[in-house]
Amino acid sequence: MKLVVLGAAESGVGAAILAQKEGYEVFVSDVGSIKPRYKAMLDAHHIAWEEGHHTEANILSADEVVKSPGIPETAPMVAKLIAQGTPILSEIEFAGRYTDARMICITGSNGKTTTTSLIYHIMRKAGIDAGLAGNIGHSLALQVAEAPHSTYVIELSSFQLDNMYKFRANVAVLLNITPDHLDRYDFKMQNYVDAKMRILQNQTADDTFVYWKEDEHVPNELPKYSDPSAKCGFTDEAQPGSAGYAANGTFVVNAPVHFEMPLSQLSLPGRHNLRNSLAAAIACLAAGVSPEVVRQGLSDFPGVEHRLEKAGTVNGIHFVNDSKATNVDACYCALESMTTPVVLILGGKDKGNDYAEIMPFVKQKCRALVYMGADNSKLHANFDATGLPTADTHSMRECMEHAVALAQPGDTVLLSPCCASFDLFKNMEDRGEQFKAWVKQYGEAK
Repeated sequence: MKLVVLGAAESGVGAAILAQKEGYEVFVSDVGSIKPRYKAMLDAHHIAWEEGHHTEANILSADEVVKSPGIPETAPMVAKLIAQGTPILSEIEFAGRYTDARMICITGSNGKTTTTSLIYHIMRKAGIDAGLAGNIGHSLALQVAEAPHSTYVIELSSFQLDNMYKFRANVAVLLNITPDHLDRYDFKMQNYVDAKMRILQNQTADDTFVYWKEDEHVPNELPKYSDPSAKCGFTDEAQPGSAGYAANGTFVVNAPVHFEMPLSQLSLPGRHNLRNSLAAAIACLAAGVSPEVVRQGLSDFPGVEHRLEKAGTVNGIHFVNDSKATNVDACYCALESMTTPVVLILGGKDKGNDYAEIMPFVKQKCRALVYMGADNSKLHANFDATGLPTADTHSMRECMEHAVALAQPGDTVLLSPCCASFDLFKNMEDRGEQFKAWVKQYGEAK
């Protein structure tokens, strides 16, 4: 059997190494350049690879293809594979064939990295042999091949779910569905919703589905699915049948077992993080973790980098790095949690955003707006009418110089861009690191 891997980064290289271990003839192809460390990994396993182009004959002769989630189906080589009927899998789907480990899977438009990290934190605290994998940046396939675990906590993007067919999540968590990545889904919201709901597929009566009952889409979609898994829907406030909620200063979980703790003991602030904490608690309880360990994990979780991360205070101005806010709903959550006037940094690669959702908070909480992107025209069209001071910038340095000039002592400069980062930065992490580095340098200069 010949397996071709398209894309030679974390997931692709992991899939290639697992495929070779399982006896496949493996070929790896990346139309871009391959990072030196991934070349070294492929060479160490004597796996054939190419970069900078695709050799069509080598790829179209594959029995199966594992595709990087970042490659769209419209890519010419992928379109040819689809046309000839070659099965195309995600790395997660492929890796799932070769492990019987328990799978705890998390998806959602927002909050999935925080919730995934929180669940992993609690599982490790419980002494469970757990691996962290998926969209969070660690290859499931590589762990299955070289460092297997009895449980995996997996963050899943819609792009990964698109190419998953037989994979089964023992505990599936769907936090929310709000517009995101619509440029990859023909700008049709239902296509994106369908991708997210795939996390339910193949669940059995032994499995658990955790979801937010007040989401605009998920409760309406559930009747379309006949899977027999236990449904644990949580809510913001007490409702009949709710698996979890907050009431009278208390964090309450009713299913799969009951426990309570004071809201003041939760390590993560904000309404959106209450939902993340509820989802994590229910998922961990469903996986057999004791209420006491869940309580401890919820209270001492350190948080996630680039998600409402405090970057420092200089001259009385607070700096918050929310670079992970790559869509409008994430920015909404960030603005909702702000208690000081805000200088908001917006911009990047727009994904079909509708900014109406954050407009009330922008008018209510923002002192000024700084646009940072290769093309800021859509931001001007949406926000200039607010009458707020604005600045048009095209680099982190330029952006931050304008931001501190517009801010007053006591204000918060908030990087919560609503957009992807690829127009000016390597990725979301690079954007956040540049923000933090500038703040550090600014503080040292004072």
